[in-house]
Amino acid sequence: MRYVFLGLAVWGAVHPMYYFVSWLAANGWDFGAMIDAWYVNDSTTGLTWDLTIAAIALTLWVLTESVTRRNWRGLWAIPATFGIGLSCGLPLYLFLRSRPES
Repeated sequence: MRYVFLGLAVWGAVHPMYYFVSWLAANGWDFGAMIDAWYVNDSTTGLTWDLTIAAIALTLWVLTESVTRRNWRGLWAIPATFGIGLSCGLPLYLFLRSRPES
């Protein structure tokens, strides 16, 4: 399962990023306009909040478990989550969490 998580993390980074870059290229690399587009209607606003709350929950879980288990590598999931997306950060954390004990 460990490498399935890694594959999902890579997919979760590449696939959504394709759409983000495509949108930004078509709209002049205006990050403010992209964020405005996330709130264009109730459906996208709901999805944005859903992902934001899930990202916060993941961050709290990562912080708590990293301190408890002293798995400091797991902290890499936080910038991956907020810099790329939850679709990368969650499977990345599961991959890092499942590493064999050394």
